[in-house]
Amino acid sequence: MQSEIQSGLHVAIIMDGNGRWATRRGMPRVAGHRAGVAALRRVVEHAPDLGIASLSLYAFSSDNWTRPAEEVNGIFGLMCAYLRLETQRLRQRGVRLQVIGRRDRVPALLRQEIETAELNTAKGECLHLRIAVDYSSRDAITRAAACAGSLSSGQHPLSPDSLRGMVTRVLTEEAGEVDLLIRTGGEKRLSDFLLWECAYAELFFTDCMWPDFSPDDLDAALGEFRRRERRFGSTPVSAPRCASQIGGPR
Repeated sequence: MQSEIQSGLHVAIIMDGNGRWATRRGMPRVAGHRAGVAALRRVVEHAPDLGIASLSLYAFSSDNWTRPAEEVNGIFGLMCAYLRLETQRLRQRGVRLQVIGRRDRVPALLRQEIETAELNTAKGECLHLRIAVDYSSRDAITRAAACAGSLSSGQHPLSPDSLRGMVTRVLTEEAGEVDLLIRTGGEKRLSDFLLWECAYAELFFTDCMWPDFSPDDLDAALGEFRRRERRFGSTPVSAPRCASQIGGPR
């Protein structure tokens, strides 16, 4: 199943702008997050039609804990509701859901909903949907390096190349490296999201706030992506056409 899913594109999206979208309309910030859930549903349903096999969405950063408790609790409540209401729809559409990031700090109810949704969608083959919750890429890289180090315990120290290879395998074994990273909301930064996996990703920034992001906007981002020449550090003549040609899993 993984090889079939990995044969298509891996698109990552930083879903930014929910709070500002609501504030501009005189609404509480949580209303923007609620509208963002509707945008998420539209994008997930449209993604497979565009050749997207893996879709990684940044829902809650480890840095987002600094936000007001009311907003944080509202976000977690919406996540619980989304998982509870959408799991059956995801399964029917062949979507395999995976939540990445830490789970020890999120509410117990949310952890339960995550585990249930992952179990019930485990056989999905049309789209690998990864939702990042309490996620930090630097933390993920550190944990992957620690895992690699533990595997070599009692042996000779890992060489830099061996360590790099092991960390890459740990971080990309599920979905491969990112082909296209989209960020909505007008900001132009990665915000500690999939830093290792985005080493050669094409970046697409849009001023469109996430609640307004539509299937047409996703079409436009993919159209721009396909017009670009991906060289992976090589010259145009000798550049590989896809990441699988340079050893990256796809």
